[in-house]
Amino acid sequence: MSAPIIYNLFPRLAGTLDRWPAHAERARSMGFDWIYLNPVSQPGFSGSLYAVRDHDRVCRDFLPPGSSESGLDELAAVLARFRELGLACMMDLVINHTAIDSPLVERHPAWYQRDEDGEVAHPSAIDPADARKVTVWGDLAEIDNQRSEDREGLWLYWEALVVRSLELGFDGFRCDAAYKVPAALWQRLRAAARRVDPGASFFAETLGCTLEQVSALRPAGFDYLFNSSKYWDFDAPWAVEQHADFGAIAPSVSFPESHDTPRLAAETDGDLAVLRQRYFLAAVFSEGLMMPIGFEHAFRKPLHVVESRPEDWEETGVDLGPFIRTLNRLKKDLSPLGAEGRLEALCDWEAPFCALRKEAAGSVLHILVNKDLERGQEIDLAELGLAGTGRLLRVEPDGALVEAPPGDRLALSRAEIALLAV
Repeated sequence: MSAPIIYNLFPRLAGTLDRWPAHAERARSMGFDWIYLNPVSQPGFSGSLYAVRDHDRVCRDFLPPGSSESGLDELAAVLARFRELGLACMMDLVINHTAIDSPLVERHPAWYQRDEDGEVAHPSAIDPADARKVTVWGDLAEIDNQRSEDREGLWLYWEALVVRSLELGFDGFRCDAAYKVPAALWQRLRAAARRVDPGASFFAETLGCTLEQVSALRPAGFDYLFNSSKYWDFDAPWAVEQHADFGAIAPSVSFPESHDTPRLAAETDGDLAVLRQRYFLAAVFSEGLMMPIGFEHAFRKPLHVVESRPEDWEETGVDLGPFIRTLNRLKKDLSPLGAEGRLEALCDWEAPFCALRKEAAGSVLHILVNKDLERGQEIDLAELGLAGTGRLLRVEPDGALVEAPPGDRLALSRAEIALLAV
């Protein structure tokens, strides 16, 4: 499998199924080769895409007039169109909970965890900054994949869901909250998927977990993990250390923002230099790359699993598409960018710039970052031992790729990243 370059087509913003191919065509024109769909199944009373009520029906909000009752035929046709465009498609596989009003709660009560009163448990999370603050998702019912009295029946249900999804036309799975599900179950689902499609891929959503929780997933055999480089400010070694730790388990996927984070354009008041920097970093940091719909136009409205609608599409006048297209092409053309590899810092973390050495696929690449978002910086390449060797590659804001031999010093604009290919 080549390095996945993933476009997150968020269903609530994209609208009905008949609109999705146009978004996929735009993604393909920018050099993406995967589409990632958040859950598209019929949700429960809350309307949250992640509160799945019925796995065998497409959410009514996504069905154009005249669709079949389940909408599965129409979904299969869209997935077939993606394949015609040369795009693989992954679905969000959510198996650690269902909607509280799912019929499964009544039909299979043994599949669910119980609270101290014997009622179906709701998932919850503690604020790491204040343990007194606990968020409880009342629209969700927590599955007991580990200790259910009918664990075999439960696991067979998930296995059948995976097989049906592949037969429908999906090519892989983004495994939601993977660390909350036993590795043995993921291993079983992956084996079942590979019997149907030997190329089926599994991506573990591992954001916010400890290294111990990620390491516990090693037996599952995930093809990719999601890393936390989006939160890195280049001033501490933790992201490089995580890269090494994750790389010992599986290659990872980077992203400049996601459906779970605020829009970067909103956080930076539309600073396009920062948007370009963060996309550049995501493209070069790890093997995989993901970007949500709208980033290419510097959208500011967050993606919301209940409230987003096609009417939220923003007319910003911004088009980062040419810049994104160039980086996606570089990711395919420069072998170190299409592999996880090994990262090494070449300068002190207190420096106004960051210099990384990436060794991957038998080649070496240097990533040179101006950390300063306000002003330009000059890097002494001679001091780093990089003067006069290799090819210096820069991507202009309009997407033009500029190549030149490196001199003794490199001037970078604010928030700029450049590459030195050896």
